[in-house]
Order: sequence, then C-alpha cells, then structure tokens
Amino acid sequence: MLLVLRTLLVLGLATLLHAARKGQALSLKSGKGIKLKGKTVRLVLDSSVQSQIASMSASTIANMSLSPWTYRDSYVESRLPWRISHAQCLTSGCLSLQGGGEDVALQAKPIYYQVLVLHRVQRRQPAKKGGRKRKYDFRLGTELITVGCTCVLPSVVPQQ
Repeated sequence: MLLVLRTLLVLGLATLLHAARKGQALSLKSGKGIKLKGKTVRLVLDSSVQSQIASMSASTIANMSLSPWTYRDSYVESRLPWRISHAQCLTSGCLSLQGGGEDVALQAKPIYYQVLVLHRVQRRQPAKKGGRKRKYDFRLGTELITVGCTCVLPSVVPQQ
C-alpha cells in the first residue's frame, strides 16, 4: 500500500522533470518561499523497490484478500499525478475461510490514505496584445484515496 503511494509520488516528480526538459515553464516554491524555478532536482530510485513491485502485483493482493477489491482510475489533467487509482470493495461482507461464500458477520470496509498532489493553476496576468504564453503555478494539495479493503467486526450500538 505504501509502495503504491511512493510510486505515485515518483511518477508525479518524473512528470515535472519531463515537463521541465521540454522547455515548459515551471515555477515551484518551497514552504519558506524559496523559488525553485530553473533548479535541477535529483531523483534517486531505490532498486530494491523495483524488485518488490515485480514480485507481487496489487491486483494479486486484492484477489487474495478476505475482502477483495478492484481499482478504478480517476483522471484530472491539471493534477500531478494526473491518474490516481482508487480501490473499490467488491463485497459488503468478508469471504469465509471455509470457502462457503460471504460471511455477513464481518464487514468489508475501505482503507483510506491521504496523499500529496500538485494542482496546476494558470497564473493571473494582465491582458496584453500579442498572445503571450500561458504560465502556470503548481499548488500543493492533498487527496483522500482508498488504497484497499479490510475485514472488520460490525459496530453494534446497544439500545436502551
């Protein structure tokens, strides 16, 4: 789960680097107001992560779970990463260990995780003749995504 989120962050950074290489203007600011425009960002990929990704895919884990799920993608062109996968629980209960179908004594619930994303916003500029190029800024934001499903005991509230 954490591995998937790290991968999303790396993909977002790679997209930024790709845009910078194509000559598109990038203007990033750190939390202290230091401009990073035109700066080189070094990206170091951990080779051990690649072997973990190759050994077991996320869909395999989802199908082995007692509360299986599938992924659906959301696409937002002005967001980096522009594609984020969200898990959807396939059952309301959990699968029985004896293989007899769904056990309604347990509930399948989504697992949420908050991720950092960048939103591309067009910079406000006074209208000028000659059609200047549009400039964009990136704003740091968060999104709550579903990364998988788990089995839980139903919460029972006693009535008096």
